[in-house]
Amino acid sequence: MNNETLNSLALLTARLTLGTVFFAHGAQKVFGWFGGYGINGTMGYFQNTLGVPAMLAVSGVFAELVVSILLLFGASTGLAAVIAILQMAAAIYLSHTKDGFFMNYFGQLPAGREGFEYNIVLIGLALVLFFAGAGRYSLDSAWGLDFVRKAVGFAN
Repeated sequence: MNNETLNSLALLTARLTLGTVFFAHGAQKVFGWFGGYGINGTMGYFQNTLGVPAMLAVSGVFAELVVSILLLFGASTGLAAVIAILQMAAAIYLSHTKDGFFMNYFGQLPAGREGFEYNIVLIGLALVLFFAGAGRYSLDSAWGLDFVRKAVGFAN
């Protein structure tokens, strides 16, 4: 395999990984799948516990699901990556900083509480996609949207 193929496979892996994680968490928040609380429970938590205004909360919840679909298909990957980064930065600021860096590996935090290390990993993965693009195996590539990345110097 040549380098372009390997790089595109690496980017496909990154997109599918990040897209799957965002889909699972978005589906929890919107549909109540995978043990989530659904839109009503999530909105209640965001508004009443975190103090997020309703319009911002609903935008964030649905953005997580939309980002996942864009990433899985490699459509508007740069934009999806930026939104993913903003989502994770908001989660760190609103919910995770008070619990420290580490996840709750040893049950030292109350149930459901976690530090922000996982969010940092997701931000790192999103940054890779922002800078490197979606790769050959994506709708961005099929639709010829790589020209935007080349014009601003992000792609070779």
